[in-house]
Amino acid sequence: MSKLKYALFTGCTARQSTPEQMMSTMAIAEKMDIELVVLEEASCCGASHLQDYDDFLSLVLNARNICYAEQRGMTMVTICNTCQLNTMMTKRRLDKDPELKAKVNEKLAEVGLEYKGTSEIVHFLYAIIDDFGLEKLSKMVVKPLAEFNIAPFYGCHNIRPSEIHEDSNGHENAYAPRSLDDLILACGGKNVDYEEKNKCCGFHAELQAPHTAAVLTGNAIMGAMDNNADMMVTPCPLCHLKLDTQYEHASKAVGRDVKLPVLHMQQMIGLAFGIEGKDLGIQHHVSEINFL
Repeated sequence: MSKLKYALFTGCTARQSTPEQMMSTMAIAEKMDIELVVLEEASCCGASHLQDYDDFLSLVLNARNICYAEQRGMTMVTICNTCQLNTMMTKRRLDKDPELKAKVNEKLAEVGLEYKGTSEIVHFLYAIIDDFGLEKLSKMVVKPLAEFNIAPFYGCHNIRPSEIHEDSNGHENAYAPRSLDDLILACGGKNVDYEEKNKCCGFHAELQAPHTAAVLTGNAIMGAMDNNADMMVTPCPLCHLKLDTQYEHASKAVGRDVKLPVLHMQQMIGLAFGIEGKDLGIQHHVSEINFL
């Protein structure tokens, strides 16, 4: 099997608000002998907010990012659910609409780029599962997480809308997702099944409806707690920000103290691989991590 190699679209959050996600991504990639070529030229995906303000600009912006993966002849890997959604939506629309693609390319030509549609886009979660393989990953586990009940939190944008993602997420069932559960099991942990695991964390409602956003966050943490979870794990840094930093607002919104350690998917894998917590950025968390 040839070495896995991807163009890494980091998005904004892993570079700024959740540096521990970037640290842990690179740490486990090195351990797994996966080469990640960081797209230093890439910019924000629009975060599902620019799209509401200027649809065409968002298409140009995301097509530009994809172009840098195409120039390298590589599959683009994302580590943010929202980045995955916005890049996939752009690719799907441009690949299906030659007229729109031509208009976008007319704008891209101003900076010497052309979107061709030759690069696939996949979230790191599914690259690990479909390309690397969970069986191979499980053989690398030196510190099984057997003592922990781990609640997967999928978030919205990796699994919905299904028709956007079906070719890049192994046709994950948005109503009964399994990928993150299976990853937990591969790391030796016990997966916690609970109703809120595929619900919204509230991040994208924060500015418009902060109370509703806090209720969504509180419900997610509460659902995990009520099913005896010791921690939560998510593949999305925006979900992580909401769950890790907003527990006080969430507690007030749901009328109950709700707080759990929240790990990035990459950190969970790293711990199972025996990587030190400091090398996975555990020290950057807001919620206390007291099990290391």
